[in-house]
Amino acid sequence: MSDITVGILGLVCLLALFLTGIELAFAMTIVGFLGFSYLVSFKAGLNLLAKDFFDVLASYGFTVIPLFVLMGQIAFNAGIARKLYDSSYKFMGHIPGGLAIATVAGATAFKAICGSSPATAATFASVAVPEMERYKYDKRLSTGIVATVGTLGILIPPSVTLIVFGIITEQSIGKLFLAGIIPGLLIALFFVMIIYGWCKINPELGPKGERFGWKERIRTLPDVLWVAAIFLLVVGGLMKGFFTPTEAGSIGTFVVLLATVIKRDLNFKAFVKSVSESLRTACMVLLLIAGSTVLGHFLTRTKIPMIAADWVTSLPLDRNLIMVIIGFVYLLGGSFIDDLAFMVLATPIFYPAIIKLGYDPLWFGMIIAITVMIGVVIPPVAINVFVVRAITKTPMSIIYKGVTPFLLSLVVCAALLFIFPQMATYLPSILMR
Repeated sequence: MSDITVGILGLVCLLALFLTGIELAFAMTIVGFLGFSYLVSFKAGLNLLAKDFFDVLASYGFTVIPLFVLMGQIAFNAGIARKLYDSSYKFMGHIPGGLAIATVAGATAFKAICGSSPATAATFASVAVPEMERYKYDKRLSTGIVATVGTLGILIPPSVTLIVFGIITEQSIGKLFLAGIIPGLLIALFFVMIIYGWCKINPELGPKGERFGWKERIRTLPDVLWVAAIFLLVVGGLMKGFFTPTEAGSIGTFVVLLATVIKRDLNFKAFVKSVSESLRTACMVLLLIAGSTVLGHFLTRTKIPMIAADWVTSLPLDRNLIMVIIGFVYLLGGSFIDDLAFMVLATPIFYPAIIKLGYDPLWFGMIIAITVMIGVVIPPVAINVFVVRAITKTPMSIIYKGVTPFLLSLVVCAALLFIFPQMATYLPSILMR
């Protein structure tokens, strides 16, 4: 058999393995190892397996993943999200849909130190939904915004998704962080506009809450300011080149840990839980990267990525239409397996085509991030929706009805990125020359 035929059979076997329920990281490793062994030799396959896993797990650069995950988990278990929501609520709770808008503001601020989408959804499902129920908010609005607002962490730094994308494509993580700020904040603004408009049309969806005085509002600002300070320290340090992404993760994690201990927001049990959850998440991501590395070397040997890139770029279609098709492939793949896992699998295949089409890698990263954002709230693998359902006991159909209007924000932002790619490239171009 030719190398290309072996590569295609390998991808078919990968799909078959996934359908058996095996974890994608192990499936990619098995297919990559066996395929490379067939094409070269069994000994070469063993050497490849050992080298790729050692290189990934022993890489200093990859320590950025567990560090940023740990920073987010400490913030999550210390109850920082609750304080940010309380501050937002005191400022905006009195306007139509104010509690839902406060949820968007609180979650956006929380994203500055937590890159986990399910963690944010879980936090605000526990904090915001009961408050909205107390003020007779419609379940569609309360659960829909909580499930959707968690996706902001995929764009707003420090994002684990962007870190993994940067590692796979060898792009600057600092530049990717900066590229995600404008689209992320724009989507948050769209969320607010949708909530306000929806509640203006149907006031029963989100009745007004109580109005607080300025004294009570200002009292909540210190909790917001120190989160903003940590965000500026981490992203600003990366931007100015004061420290590497790994050092940024270390400093950010230390400062969050120190602040939560001083403020007595984190006890030893919560710290152990944070470390445990961080290890679980980091190991999952690192195994995905290691498995995709083994598979990537096999596919490179078959030349499938290069052939796919040549085929995609030779299509008699506008390059923007080709990009839309690639985006749909990501969405379709993410509908059957975890979106982050599919991104790890598909990006090495499509990335060469994107470069040949002349797209900016940072821009492509933002487009893929938005497709992942959509993927975590649409069936069948809608992690955020499952999290909100598990905590609030709300039927899936109601949550999906609430999610639908907010998906429009993601689609509009993706369209704007096509029209104005500078949304992604402007900040990196002026702040990290």
